[in-house]
Amino acid sequence: MKSESRTPRGDLRTSRWLRQIGIPAASLALLSGCERVAEPKFVVSPEVAALDAQLQQAVQQHLAAQTGTPVRPKLLGAEPEAFGGEIKLNAHLQHGAEVYRQNCQQCHGPSGDGAGPAAEYLSPKPRDYRKGVFKFTSTGYGNKPRREDLVRTVTRGVTGTSMPSFARLEKKDLDAVVDYVLALTHRGELEILLAAQADSDGELTDDGVQELAQSIVDQWRAADEQIVEPVVKMPAFTPESVAKGQEIFQKRECFKCHGRDGRGGLAGGIEVGVDAWGQKTAAADLTSGMLHGGNLPVDVYRRIHAGINGTPMPAFKDILAADPDATWYLVHYVLQLSDQRRHGVQFPAAVEPKPAPPVALDNPAEEESAQ
Repeated sequence: MKSESRTPRGDLRTSRWLRQIGIPAASLALLSGCERVAEPKFVVSPEVAALDAQLQQAVQQHLAAQTGTPVRPKLLGAEPEAFGGEIKLNAHLQHGAEVYRQNCQQCHGPSGDGAGPAAEYLSPKPRDYRKGVFKFTSTGYGNKPRREDLVRTVTRGVTGTSMPSFARLEKKDLDAVVDYVLALTHRGELEILLAAQADSDGELTDDGVQELAQSIVDQWRAADEQIVEPVVKMPAFTPESVAKGQEIFQKRECFKCHGRDGRGGLAGGIEVGVDAWGQKTAAADLTSGMLHGGNLPVDVYRRIHAGINGTPMPAFKDILAADPDATWYLVHYVLQLSDQRRHGVQFPAAVEPKPAPPVALDNPAEEESAQ
């Protein structure tokens, strides 16, 4: 009896999504099919590739010992008892690796470097996890995200990008894939630190490697204590509060990046430089109705108050400290802008991009804070 060749259900879902976002059929043939897929391998980072062969080998050996392999991953700082023991922890992470391969690897790559086979067709590019930098978090600028932030992003997706919602994942799949993403992230961070240490000292010691690994764990654990909470309760959302937000938007010259009408970025023709991943970036089009970090008032508050990690968007918590309600007024204005197209407001066509001029603030102290 001839056996049938079946394609996993997850691969079918992924293939349909890739077709929807315009991946060519020829490329789909490389991304899916009935042939057994070879075991994924981690890609060597540029920092490690720059080392001599002996140091490269030392880095790879320590990385494997600390963070495992793509199919047998280890999570830095994981406490086995929290998962029911070492065996269950290993099974949990291996399941996360499988969920990742079915749903995430096509864009984010086996190493989490954002260079999967579909990435060349996407803009903005998929996130490179290896730096440990995530944009949309509930924590302050420069801090790691909480695990709940990653769960929220995977569940909700990122509006206006190619990152879809995976809300239909079963909870065990969602938890497993988030922990696997954390494993990839920690691995990337440790790889960068090990490469720097090897390049500086010409060697790696077990104690030194353990110290670097613990420093990563400590930063991520600290995130739970660094959540950004509004300084004051949100005032009533009224035409007056929106008008105050618009006044602050003009006074603080937010238009230099976001444009006079809030279109900013690509639509408004304003360049603001590159992000932490070396990609050309642009300020958000606030009128699009697609705020990447979320449309809830607290989401917008956190973007203004704490800034956006890895981007030129600075934190305004110190700049607006004298008027705690000012951040909320800006939130109201942004939310008002983001809803205008639904009410039929028309905006001018996009223009050719031009560099954003430096932001001029009221005094040197504020300017230094904004930088």
